[in-house]
Amino acid sequence: MSAKKIKVLCVDDSALIRSLMTEIINSQPDMIVVATASDPLIARDLVKQHHPDVMTLDVEMPRMDGLEFLEKLMRLRPMPVVMVSSLTERGSEAALRALELGAIDFVTKPRLGIRDGLLAYTDLIAGKIRIAAAARLLPARRAATPGNASTVAEAPLLRSPLMSTEKLIIMGASTGGTEAIREVLQPLPPDSPGIMIAQHMPAGFTYSFAQRLNGLCRIAVTEAVHGERILPGHAYIAPGGFHLSLVRSGANYVAHVDQAPPVNRHRPSIDVLFDSAAKHAGKNAIGMILTGMGRDGADGLLRMRQAGAHTLAQDEASCVVFGMPREAIENGAAVEVAPIHEMSQRVIAHLRSLGERSNRV
Repeated sequence: MSAKKIKVLCVDDSALIRSLMTEIINSQPDMIVVATASDPLIARDLVKQHHPDVMTLDVEMPRMDGLEFLEKLMRLRPMPVVMVSSLTERGSEAALRALELGAIDFVTKPRLGIRDGLLAYTDLIAGKIRIAAAARLLPARRAATPGNASTVAEAPLLRSPLMSTEKLIIMGASTGGTEAIREVLQPLPPDSPGIMIAQHMPAGFTYSFAQRLNGLCRIAVTEAVHGERILPGHAYIAPGGFHLSLVRSGANYVAHVDQAPPVNRHRPSIDVLFDSAAKHAGKNAIGMILTGMGRDGADGLLRMRQAGAHTLAQDEASCVVFGMPREAIENGAAVEVAPIHEMSQRVIAHLRSLGERSNRV
């Protein structure tokens, strides 16, 4: 008896996109398009009729904006959603907002040659639909805004020279990671150690992601720039399509950004960042692996632990996809396993314990 196919509802105001998505999805042996809709109001009725496992959803549509529909959907009838977004400044901001509202992932529409471009994404689109179908739908969390920062419990200042000059926090995430990273960064105090982040994300989106976080956090958040010094109170996100690694320049930590071949099929690769931290920071680093599919980062986190770093993995219950953290836990890379809302507290507690130990010496 054949396995049950993933039922997909495609929502897009473009008849061409709907046709191409249907062609792509129906070419896969494990999924099928059960219906398509040209706008959210039609989609609403089709959801009730077909009970799809996954929805693909455009951002800009007539009668109701895709984000408005997504917000209503997640409140009234939560289901896995993969957004289909144009690679524009507005499109990238909308995609990030969609992830905040509960979408599992997004696909960028090609700018030119839509038919050939989208068909070239067949494996990518099918993979994201499979991940979405298996993903955990987490309860919606209210994201703090610059004007409403009281929704986040802020950690107090560390006030220790040791914390700010020597220590580093090194993070890696994939599917579900944009919200997980926000939950870790938002409570951190402005005198936190420098932070380096590899999030699996395509080129063109990490700049908007960094800007969004910079407006929400007490630390400064930017896209990493090759050769810049890693400073306390700053977080540096690997640019989409580039590896980010840590190097030393005299007494300083410095960001290295390059386009070397993908590692574990990813660029940025978490293993690349973690391996560099193991080599150049050793026991001065805190490594953290968050939600995501696959095993990128699991071996690198183990090498960080073996080099003396304190390491953490996100627990299963708070992960959208418990892939990378599970691999890291199973290979012995994680010193601690914690839910995402406790991660920043665990990091601060570890830093404070180091400070107290140093003061006793």
